[in-house]
Formats: sequence, structure tokens, C-alpha cells
Amino acid sequence: MTFQGWFLILLFVGILLALTKPVGLWLHALYEGRRTPLHVVLGPVERGFYRLAGVDPDAEQGWRRYALHMLLFNVALLVFTYAVLRLQGVLPGNPQGLAGLSPDLAFNTAVSFTTNTNWQSYGGEATMSNLSQMLGLTIHNFLSAATGIALAFALFRGFARREASAIGNFWADVTRVTLYLLLPLCLVYTVFLIASGVPQTLAGVVDVQTLEGARQSILLGPVASQEAIKMLGTNGGGFFNANSAHPFENPTALTNLVQMLSIFLIGFGLTWTFGKAVGNTKQGWAILAAMVILFLAGVTVTYWQEAAGNPVLHQLGVAGGNMEGKEVRFGVAASALFAVVTTAASCGAVNAMHDSFTALGGMIPLFNIQLGEVVIGGVGAGIYGFLLFAILAVFVAGLMVGRTPEYVGKKIESREVKLAVLAIAVLPLMILGFSSLSSVLQQGLAGPLNKGPHGFSEILYAFTSAVGNNGSAFAGLTANTPYYNGLLGVAMWVGRFFIIVPMLAIAGSLAAKKYTPESAGSFPTTGGLWVGLLVGIVLILGGLTFLPSLALGPIADHLAMIRGQLF
Repeated sequence: MTFQGWFLILLFVGILLALTKPVGLWLHALYEGRRTPLHVVLGPVERGFYRLAGVDPDAEQGWRRYALHMLLFNVALLVFTYAVLRLQGVLPGNPQGLAGLSPDLAFNTAVSFTTNTNWQSYGGEATMSNLSQMLGLTIHNFLSAATGIALAFALFRGFARREASAIGNFWADVTRVTLYLLLPLCLVYTVFLIASGVPQTLAGVVDVQTLEGARQSILLGPVASQEAIKMLGTNGGGFFNANSAHPFENPTALTNLVQMLSIFLIGFGLTWTFGKAVGNTKQGWAILAAMVILFLAGVTVTYWQEAAGNPVLHQLGVAGGNMEGKEVRFGVAASALFAVVTTAASCGAVNAMHDSFTALGGMIPLFNIQLGEVVIGGVGAGIYGFLLFAILAVFVAGLMVGRTPEYVGKKIESREVKLAVLAIAVLPLMILGFSSLSSVLQQGLAGPLNKGPHGFSEILYAFTSAVGNNGSAFAGLTANTPYYNGLLGVAMWVGRFFIIVPMLAIAGSLAAKKYTPESAGSFPTTGGLWVGLLVGIVLILGGLTFLPSLALGPIADHLAMIRGQLF
């Protein structure tokens, strides 16, 4: 570990903390439906969308109607994208003449981008046409991210409103987030990426002569526009198969830093928005503090292990940190930081191959996802996922002080606790169930490249990434098979929507409750004790649930490495 490496990590966190309140203020304006400076230009566009769709943005919805409209919207997008991918070979915008996708791969990819997972069982530039990238995939990068933020707004209203029957209007929330947040940011971001050397063209291939005199075909496309929303929307699906390790997606150290910042930017801002929405910004800062503690702990372990390198290679005279699977232009520190950022935020973009990390260095990205999108998390999904844990934490705190648990002025009763447990239990049930199944079936065992504990880690990581809607992979797993495409597709759908529906039910239940002011017997939910309890609940639940599987995978892999055995 070096001073420069730690300086990068601290600079990264410092910039984000400085941007938290400004981003939170803008998000709060959208949460309340207030005018912004962009309304002068985009207001008529917003109203035009409402007239075209026959939507009254002022007609608010109860949680059931909100959930139904959200589900129908996403099912329609899923079917649309599946059709585009299957018909790719006969559609325009296909300069390379690529064929349509197989039924299982089209299903997997359509589900992946609909659920904000962006798991890629395909080789990006070698499989998708420009039209498929723009119309079939990038549109999901915007709308799945907007859906996540809209859902966070709905839960905020549940906490903030008193004796109300509605939690907002899904169509208005999605439209405002897309028009006034994601599109403007991505426009500026795309221009920055183009200026940094990221291609943005409808051309498919350019032929060049190499320094050795040979001819080489270099694939191009509308990369910069997809890259911007890929990061801001915590989507992670790369235009190129190498993702953010590719020089056309991530050409410089500056673009690498900006990409990491953009992954966390909206997630940080939403914590402040929550505090503002419930009338106490300290509530938001407390949640952010717990998230940052978990994040820094993960970065420390990953950077330490990657900087320490592989002792087996050291004995062979190869000194230094672990550079396997990493870009030389980024090095150990930036690669380790990127790996923790992308898995803490359920983004899934990668600038290094996690399969090539050391055993414990690769375990932290895996464990980040298993914690359930609570270490910053995806846009919207992170904060509403963390609030589910906050409900459980305040329930435990209520037992400590011997009274009905309360959080931000709302009594947390059995209904909310049961729904929170139901949502949180989805992850281990699907992750461990599908991983176990794939570890014994012939179709599952045909996927891992490596044997032993590392091969098990590849399977475990795949289903963790799918259920956690992350999208990154250990890369050693051959996942483009009917078995894995189908099972991972189911895992992604369940991991997204089987959490959302109970969460919206909690929002509806909380919105109907009266406000309960704090008293001398209330457990404080803004101080260091509360932050420690939040961190403890997250780690205890994650540790108790997933420690056995981690012991069979990365921990066993690490112990074998110490003994000189590599897989």
C-alpha cells in the first residue's frame, strides 16, 4: 500500500461528501415536484409526455396501484427489448451484420437490463448491433435507474406523510427523474467522455495500420452516451466486453476517477434527500455514515490484499502487488477502489477482472453484494434497501429500551418488520439455493473454469451478482448456456421485484400512520450509537447468512494459497 493509493481513496470520499448536499437538494426538488431551472426548457416536454400517455401527474396512487403500474411498465420494457434482440439481424443500425440473439440469451439480457443488473452473458461489441445497444439496452439504463429513484421517493413519502393513503405518482416520478436529472447529467458527462477520447459514432469498424505494418479492424460505436448512463445509473453494462478496462470506455486516470465518482453520486445525494424529506437531515447523515464505514472497511481489506500480492509468486521471485487481471494504467489502488465501489453500489462495471483478485481481495466485492445493496447501493435501490435494515435495527433498539420501536416519527410495528424480513430474506434464499443447485447439477458444474473453492466462488459470485442486481462477474464462469441464462434471468427478476413489492407495502403502511414525536424513552437514531447499531445489524445478518458459503469459497481459497496451492 502506498501514500498515493490512500490519497486517491480519501480524495474520492472527500469529493463525494462535498457533493452530497447539492445533489440531495436537487433530488429533493424532484421528490416534491417543485420547479427547477430546467423547467423553462423541459417543462413543455414533460407536459407533452403526460398528454400523450393520458397521465394526470397530480393524481397520486396508493402503494398497490403504484406497484402495479411499476410492474406493468417493466414487463412491457422486457418484452420490447426481447423482441429487439431477437430481431437484431433484420433491423437497421447493424453495420457488422450481426445475427439476432438466441432465445435464452435474449431472455437473459432483456431481464438483466430491465432489472438494472446489466449482467452480460454475451461479448458486447461482438454480439450487439448499434441499434440494440441504443434502443434495446441504453433505454433501460435510463428507465431502470429512474424506476429505482422513483421507488426511493415513494418510501420517503411513506416515512414523511401522516395519515395519508397515497405515496406519489409512479409516472410523474419516473418522468421527472429522467428529464431533470439523468438526461442533463448524462449530456454533460457524454461531452466530457468524448473530449477524453471515448468514441461516439454510428460507424461500426475502422481499419488502421499498426506500427508493425499489419492491418487491424477496430470496433467503434455510440460508446460515450452509453458509458455516461451506465455509471450514473449504476447499470454497469459495457459497450465493449472488457467493460471499463477497455481504453475506449475508460481511457485515462481522470475518466477512471470520474466514473467512480458518478457511480456513488446519486446514492450519496439520496441519503441527504431522505433526511430532508423526514424533516431532519441528521437522519440522512447517519445513514450515510454507516454506509461509508462499511465501504471504507471493504476498501481497506481489498487494497491490503491486492497490494500484498500472492505469496506463491513471491516465492518464485515475482515481487510486488497482485497485477493479474489489472490494467497497468490504473494499478493496484485504483483497481481495488473501483472493484469495491462498483459492488458497493450494485453497478457491475469493472476496470479489472475480479476473478484474478486474491482470494480475500475478491471476497469483499462478493460480500458487498451479499449485504443486499446497502453499502451505498444502486440508485434508489441502495437507500430503500438500507432503510429495510434500519427498520430491523430500530426494532432491535425498541427491544433494548422496552417500548414500541419508532423511526423518524413512525411506530414500527409487526407488519413493517415482517415485510422487511420478507424482502431481505429473498437474497439468501435465491443466492444460496441456486448456488447449491448449480454446485451439484452437471449443467451447473460445466460452467466454472477453475476447480476447487475458486470454482465454487465463480458460481456463488454469479448468483450473488444476479440476485443482488449487480451484474459484475468472476469472469471464469461460462454463463452463456441455456441453463445459466435461464436460471440467472429468474434470479435477477426475483432479486429486483420481490424486494420492491414488500418495500412499497411498507411505504403504504407507514404513510397511513400518525406522527409520533420523540420522547425521553425514544431510541436516538442520529448519533454514533445508532450508526454503530446499523453497521452491526448489516454485518451480523450478512455474516450469519453467508459466512458458511464464503468459508467454502474464498476463505478456503485463501488458506490453500497460504499452503502454496492455487486453483
